Amino acid sequence: MSEERPQRVRVTAPRRGAGEASARPAGRPGRREPSDVQGVYVRSLIRSQLRLALTVAAGFVVATVLYVVAIALVPDLDRTFVLGVPASWLLLGFGVYPLAITVGVLYVRAAARNEARYRALAEDEDS
Repeated sequence: MSEERPQRVRVTAPRRGAGEASARPAGRPGRREPSDVQGVYVRSLIRSQLRLALTVAAGFVVATVLYVVAIALVPDLDRTFVLGVPASWLLLGFGVYPLAITVGVLYVRAAARNEARYRALAEDEDS
């Protein structure tokens, strides 16, 4: 018994000369085209999320540097050993994780708050 293989099909990107209308997918039935106000809301959401991400990243870097400097300023940590490992190494190796988790949780909460504000504005616009 021989099975026939399906014929190969070549998949390519749309031509650059193709019209603008063919490049856009068809909208869902009953759904309106986005308005200019909605475009402003989306751009505002993107800007606020970018600003939040940059602020959180800068804050995390500053907090991490301050944490390392604080450990470096306490010389007794190098002389204190826990299971044969200097305490300063343990703090540097494991102490940053609670900071990273806290910053991550705060970022997710703030990003969700930004998106909730956007959704509220978008729903008000639809009404």
